[in-house]
Amino acid sequence: MSLVTNNSTTTTTFAELGVRKPLVNALTAAGITAPFPIQADSLPDSLAGRDVLGRGRTGSGKTLAFSIPLVSRIAGEFAGGKRRPNHPLGLVLAPTRELATQIAAALEPLAAVYGLRVTTIFGGVSQNPQARALNAGVDIVVACPGRLEDLMKQRLVSLDAIEMTVLDEADHMADLGFLPGVTRILAATPKHAQRLLFSATLDNGVDKLVKRFLKDPVLHSVDSANSPVADMTHHVFDVSGADAKHALVHTLASGTGRRILFMRTKHQARKLARRLTEDGIPAVDLHGNLSQAARDRNLAAFSNGAARVLVATDVAARGVHVDGVELVVHVDPPAEHKAYLHRSGRTARAGNAGDVVTVVLPEQRKDLAALMRKAAISVTPQRVTADSAQVRELVGATAAYVAPAQRQAAQPPRNGAGADRPQSRRAGRPRRTGQASQGTASSGQRSRRANAGQHGGSGGSGGDRLAAFSRAGGGRRGR
Repeated sequence: MSLVTNNSTTTTTFAELGVRKPLVNALTAAGITAPFPIQADSLPDSLAGRDVLGRGRTGSGKTLAFSIPLVSRIAGEFAGGKRRPNHPLGLVLAPTRELATQIAAALEPLAAVYGLRVTTIFGGVSQNPQARALNAGVDIVVACPGRLEDLMKQRLVSLDAIEMTVLDEADHMADLGFLPGVTRILAATPKHAQRLLFSATLDNGVDKLVKRFLKDPVLHSVDSANSPVADMTHHVFDVSGADAKHALVHTLASGTGRRILFMRTKHQARKLARRLTEDGIPAVDLHGNLSQAARDRNLAAFSNGAARVLVATDVAARGVHVDGVELVVHVDPPAEHKAYLHRSGRTARAGNAGDVVTVVLPEQRKDLAALMRKAAISVTPQRVTADSAQVRELVGATAAYVAPAQRQAAQPPRNGAGADRPQSRRAGRPRRTGQASQGTASSGQRSRRANAGQHGGSGGSGGDRLAAFSRAGGGRRGR
């Protein structure tokens, strides 16, 4: 394995790295004028057809680092007349539905330049639209391992024509226990295929994948495995008990900017989002119990500003890329340091600054101190209340109160466990109020638009698709 570590401060351009002019034009039109270090380092090798092992912290721009060569090489070397039903040419594996959707959003405007088709494959939704898209012929598939293996077993997709494979967030796949499936999927691709693997760390079996499937890879490492973000400011707020914590979290959520609050459990995330919304702070939740339609709806509300607060479990620690998250709050400290770094990485993305707050109870102090040492974060805990000066300074201006009746589009109605079921299972059920029915209908329309990419092709206007680059952690804007 060849090791290349970024030490250069020289600014270069995508064109100088060998990126084709149509792609450079598309990037420029989206305001992406200069590459991140991981992109500048890896693109010459990946565009030349070499296997690449890219290591960098979350938010370092890995998505464009593999999207550009994937589109460029498939459009150039491999595409000419080779599109066949159920036989894609490019494959991206991602650990979560959210990340798969974000990757597809970044790929589609690049693919559209050359008329390539992109589709997503993941569980939690009907496989029928995915099977139809594959049968119609797609060039690039962005998939989660479980659903992809299901379709392979049903012979609805074959990987024997794959020319390029990308593994994104390989370490997270290992954490989730996906490596056996990933191994079987990679073994089903041709041995000559180019492979790119991007990961923050190389532990938990990721190194075995590298040794088995990557041919003389070039390692580009722009950060140490646990490197914190330079433009991220960390705070530890020590509170006296549960009531003080409740008041502090409410204050931290009350600012005008976009913020993410992390909880340990799905129940507590749902409960906090509901409570904040009832208190006039529009909030939505994100966790594993939500249907895909509900996830899409809540993420859309957070992205478009209908909800300023996203209350999430660790399902959102990776794969959720939303511009302008100014504050991340660990309402419940995570169990281990990697989760802390990935949660925190939802802010200070793409060269922007951000703050991270961890709220700690007396009984959590010892465990949190050990976690911060492992994460290489040095911060002095501050004993605070909701009204402390340092808290008010961090929060800034308080946003105007939003009455719950005004936020139907931001917070879908809750009808017990049925609220998290797929819409098809709720069809025809009476709504509690006319307002709730109206809000659900509009959010359903957003959900259908969000899932349109599963039907093959790029869809949408060029401007809308190119706007997804920044949400996917790509390139710098106008640096």
